[in-house]
Amino acid sequence: MYHTQKIIFITLSLALLFLTGCSPDVKGNRYSLKECKQEMLEANDFLEAERIDRIVVIKKERKMYLYKGNKVTSVFPVSLGKNPVGTKVKRGDNKTPEGQFWIHRKLCSPKYYRSLCISYPRPQDKARAAARGVNPGGDITIHAQPTWNADGKGDKYTLSRNWTQGCVAVTNSAMNQLWYAVREGVPVTIK
Repeated sequence: MYHTQKIIFITLSLALLFLTGCSPDVKGNRYSLKECKQEMLEANDFLEAERIDRIVVIKKERKMYLYKGNKVTSVFPVSLGKNPVGTKVKRGDNKTPEGQFWIHRKLCSPKYYRSLCISYPRPQDKARAAARGVNPGGDITIHAQPTWNADGKGDKYTLSRNWTQGCVAVTNSAMNQLWYAVREGVPVTIK
């Protein structure tokens, strides 16, 4: 049964990757989508020895903390939504949501290298937005750098400001560490 569920999950993930616009690698681009997709297909996108149990993002500090048990194993600087104060209320407000979430999918991205999709909007986010007559937005991820910064030379620039539309951005090297340490279901706290 578990094997069948795994095959179904991998098949659906690959279909989703195709539908979200993942394309062949761009010449000179270090964003190897083919490699990323192959890792996911072969379930080589996780290393048990690197496993973390939870992610905590402190918006005021602009830092991400990775935990294994009750111990912090890594701390990364982050960039947030362009409008970082307060929680996300609606699509286009450029705010990073706050609360308890979980990683619900890994995504090979032609735009941001690799991404970890979080479970926003939750039912309470949808209800709050509906009460205001607005769309809660979605597609919130922890993602790496844009393609122009594939080599990491612009990390100092991107990490010195909040520039996303509500996502949490880390360096590509931080994303590499996260990618292999995280499975779907890992809790994410953003506060």
